[in-house]
Amino acid sequence: MWLFNTNNGESGFSSTSTAEEVTHGIDGSSLTAIVTGASSGIGAETSRVLALRGVHVIMAVRNIAAGNGVKEAIVKEIPAAKVDIMELDLSSLASVRKFAADFISSGHSLNMLINNAGVVGIPFMLSKDNIELQFATNHLGHFLLTNLLLNKMKETTRKTKREGRIVNVSSVGYCIFTYREGIRFDRISDPKSYSSFWAYGQSKLANILHTYELTRRLKEEGVEITANSLHPGVITTNMFRHLGIFDGFVSKFGKFIFKNVQQGASTTCYVALHPQLRGVSGEYFSDNNLATMTALAKDADLAKRLWDFSMDLVK
Repeated sequence: MWLFNTNNGESGFSSTSTAEEVTHGIDGSSLTAIVTGASSGIGAETSRVLALRGVHVIMAVRNIAAGNGVKEAIVKEIPAAKVDIMELDLSSLASVRKFAADFISSGHSLNMLINNAGVVGIPFMLSKDNIELQFATNHLGHFLLTNLLLNKMKETTRKTKREGRIVNVSSVGYCIFTYREGIRFDRISDPKSYSSFWAYGQSKLANILHTYELTRRLKEEGVEITANSLHPGVITTNMFRHLGIFDGFVSKFGKFIFKNVQQGASTTCYVALHPQLRGVSGEYFSDNNLATMTALAKDADLAKRLWDFSMDLVK
């Protein structure tokens, strides 16, 4: 269990609340959501709980076999579940473009986009597009995916008269492992200055800055779509597999001091589905409640610069 911040906040929920608890009684039967990284961990649990609430879930996964296993488990538990699987490799811009094109051509509506997938603490590697892999996967792939699907979300919002929601799963690591300048635009893919933890923190800061600038643009357009980011908590999942001795520590002691997957997926499900957050945008959540952001995370100029930099990379 999670040992800290166990008191309920203003939302009525806390760090120990589960995804089922924060969505209890909510009817999502008219909604469609894409969940990236849905084949394991909190992505799988997010998909299960959204399906439990009636949401049509599109599981966007890199490993189709693993995704099918999760889908089968969900349908076995929830026979009425509406779950589809589509292949998506966020480290490949070509894969992101294909996914978006295939989804749009499918004719599905889109109410929620949950940008959940991520990697943490990996050795230096380049993506298929020659971009440092944590930045490419955690930020850039989701940045492009969001841009490509935004018109579909706007169309759905107009037709259904229901608010669209974009949820970016970030991490408290954005402020623990932080470069002084926030984003090293001139050294994103430099192996000589690479630090696995700081590169991770940089990518998670990028998630929040993306949310901040996206919110500004959506509000400027007057579009009924919100964008928020969140820290899911430190969770005992396979994300720690690249961290050597720390992975062993997590495996042995994690259940006593970290969140379980059901608790880890709760803030994502709360932000994606709860009616309390109607109209709330540009915020950062942790433990199912509003959380404070650092000055870097709220730097409008840095957010705008990252947006322009990202647009140049995906062109």
